[in-house]
Amino acid sequence: MYAIVRAGGRQEKVSVGDVLTIDKVGGNAAAGDTVELAPVLLVDGDAVTTDADALGKATVTAEVVGAVKGPKIVIQKYKNKTGYKKRQGHRQPLTQVKITAIDA
Repeated sequence: MYAIVRAGGRQEKVSVGDVLTIDKVGGNAAAGDTVELAPVLLVDGDAVTTDADALGKATVTAEVVGAVKGPKIVIQKYKNKTGYKKRQGHRQPLTQVKITAIDA
């Protein structure tokens, strides 16, 4: 059984036991906390569930493994002949979660 869930602005295909990295969850989500993800599509063998009423009853729960940071992104700006140059970096805060249960 697997489900397609909305997690961190994207859709992810998950099954029980998967560990995935999504955008930061909540303000103070610590390791060991449980998070509920919104299912978009649920597949159980041959049956595919897309009905909004059935998906409203379905739940996908995940356990927070920990907080991580994404890769370093370097931003450089430069204007010719003016002496203007600026260098800046960014690392996106992410959360690793492990899927614990999919209830249809």
